[in-house]
Formats: sequence, structure tokens, C-alpha cells
Amino acid sequence: MDHFHYRDGVLHVEDVSLEALAAEVGTPFYCYATAALIRNYEAFRSAVPQGSLIAYSVKANDNLAVLKTLRKLGAGADVVSGGELKKALAAGIAPERIVFSGVGKSRAEIQFALACGILQFNVESEPELDVIGEVAIALDRRAAIAIRVNPDVDAGTHAKINTGTAETKFGVPWRKACEVYARASSLPGIEPRGLAVHIGSQITELAPFEAAFAQLAELVQTLRAQGHSVERLDLGGGLGVPYAADVQAPPTPATYGALVARLLGGLGANFVFEPGRLIAADAGVLVTRVLYVKEGESKTFLVLDAGMNDLLRPALYDARHEILLVRAPPEGIGHKIYDVVGPVCETADLFARELSLPKARPDDLLAIMTAGAYGAVMASSYNARPPAAEVLVKGEEWGVVRQRQTPEALMALERLPHWLK
Repeated sequence: MDHFHYRDGVLHVEDVSLEALAAEVGTPFYCYATAALIRNYEAFRSAVPQGSLIAYSVKANDNLAVLKTLRKLGAGADVVSGGELKKALAAGIAPERIVFSGVGKSRAEIQFALACGILQFNVESEPELDVIGEVAIALDRRAAIAIRVNPDVDAGTHAKINTGTAETKFGVPWRKACEVYARASSLPGIEPRGLAVHIGSQITELAPFEAAFAQLAELVQTLRAQGHSVERLDLGGGLGVPYAADVQAPPTPATYGALVARLLGGLGANFVFEPGRLIAADAGVLVTRVLYVKEGESKTFLVLDAGMNDLLRPALYDARHEILLVRAPPEGIGHKIYDVVGPVCETADLFARELSLPKARPDDLLAIMTAGAYGAVMASSYNARPPAAEVLVKGEEWGVVRQRQTPEALMALERLPHWLK
């Protein structure tokens, strides 16, 4: 995260002090570095076959400013809901550069996507295929689709983000792929364009990709031998990022791109990729303030003003994030072991267990690193806590790109039934 660095003893994002931002914006807040978004996107784009569509996975970070930054670099979008589709369009992403994934597309969402003219639907099941065909016929359209296949490959990642095994809800079973593709070719409202595969997220080795892509190459050849056109391959995303210095470093985009070229480059297909975490994760941090240093019976707790409603990953996935003091501690201050927790009324509201940090005091600012993906997008107002604000930095400039809601604004969405008025 070289766009996050100490200058004069204070952690900066590009050329902006996080300490100064905290004074202006209040805590907690997310802060994103434009330079890191650009670096990560360009590193991936240059690693994969020329002409590929980089359809950024909107679910990783759906802030309009982030989406527009990536759109200006040439990114398309991978969306999994009608709401994400509307956000991608609002950011200026052309519909013909948008793919619609997800197992539960509603008729209304399908109708809207067809009317917009998106590139393709990634079809996850036969019932979904039927509904897309029916909606397309009603609109006098033909829906471009790719069949998402489930290769039954274990990505070796956390069970809750492992999507390529037979036990998960995603994709058409591998052994039925030819049958479903042939059926899609026979439907009047459907135009099969290719295949899609996505085996999971935060994958830290190449072997699962190699197994899935080898199967995909074999399936392409089988379908073509049966007389089907397979012109587009959506390879999903899933390449991991290093959340901490002491964990296995994931493959680089360059080694991943070389694998794609070796296994699939000779098929003459057009490629779609759906990176999300790889682009956004290390472009963002969550800045929070120490409320209390609590001495427990057997532990010392750092109680922060950010909670699991702001950053759910540690509670949901047992995820680890590096945590830094925004102001570098004086030399010789010594370290202490803390459980770093939030104010939410749940034991699961825990950011780090038994973490060694320089001795902290109330009002110290901390930065929870590599929080740009699956952070703000998963936030909630649990405990009636307004989620953290979001800030985007570019060089010396910064702007609030999502305001912190107020309790009053949250309550304004609620309505009392007539018998309680």
C-alpha cells in the first residue's frame, strides 16, 4: 500500500494527512486513494490478453466516485442486482460493457437490463434461463447470455466465499453444461455467446484457477465439436490480496495472466474478467478513534468508535486486517497486547485478537488497512449507528464521496401505521 505512508510522523493517503481528514470529517470514515485504484486496474489490465473486458465487480465497492474513476480508465462492470446496474449506469459505464451475474435475478431486473442493452447475462440455472427467455420474447429481444458452469473446484479460500464447489448455489453443474447450452441454443429469446466460471474470492494460489480453466478449455472444444458457437469466456475474478505481511502472498496479476494465456489463449475467444477485491481492497482504509482502553480480567481492550456495522469482514469471515496508528508513536514507547473491538453490542464485534500495538491512549487514531473492498458496501445501521462516511483522495485534493448519515435521516425512512399516530 505504497500510497499510504508516514510523512512527518503522520499517516498520509497520497498527499493528504489522515489526521487532518479526521479533524474535518469526523470518525469513523473510509478513505480511498485514487492512485491505488489506477495502479491496481492498470496492473491487471496489462496482465491479461489485450482487448479483454475488465468488468469491475461492483459488489466490492460500489461508491459512485470509485466507479467513475474506474470507468475513466476503461472499466466495464459486473453487477449482481438491479441496484448495482443502476449505479454502474449512473457512473457512466456503457451498458454494452456490463455483465449481470447472480443466482437470483428477478423478472423486473431482467427486463430493465434487457431494455438497457447490457452485454450479457451470466445464467446460473435452467429456471433462470427460461425466465430470461420469456422476458426477452415479451420485449421482442434476444438476450445474450453466457452459461456459468460450476467446475466443482475447491478454491482453497474461506467457506463463505468459495463458490466453485458442487455444494454451493452457483452455476450449472459441470456435467450438465453441454445439455443446458444446447437447450439455450434452442430457445427463441436466447442468444448463447459463451461460458462463465467464477470459483471464489481471495484465492491465494494458482492451482484452483488452473484446474477450472483446464476444464473450461475442454468444455469449449466439446461444445464447438457439437456445432455450438462459443465466442466469449468470462473468467470471473477472485485473485486474492495480501491482508497482512505474515500471510502467503497471492499470485501476481502477471502470473495469473500468463496462466490464462497458456490454457485458454489458443481458443480464439474474447475474454471478460471480473476483478473487484484486487482493485479496491488496498486502495482503502477505515480510520477510527480509540474511545477507551479497558483493562479486563485477562485482556486489555481497545474500544474503537468503528464497529462491525462499519466493517463486517472480521466478524463474518474471521478476516485479519493490519492496524496502524495514524500518528507514529514515539521511539521507545513500548508495545502492549490488545483485543481491538468496536462499540456494537455483540461479542463478534472484534477487529483483532491479541494484537501487539504501540501503547495506545483514548483519542488516538487508528487506520484499519486494506479495507477498500467489502467494507463500506457491507455496512449497516445496526444499533442505530450511522455507517462511516467515505472520502476519495487524489494527490493533494480530497472530497467526501458519501456523507455520514444522521440518526434523524435513518428514522425519516420509517413510517408509523395509522393506529400508532
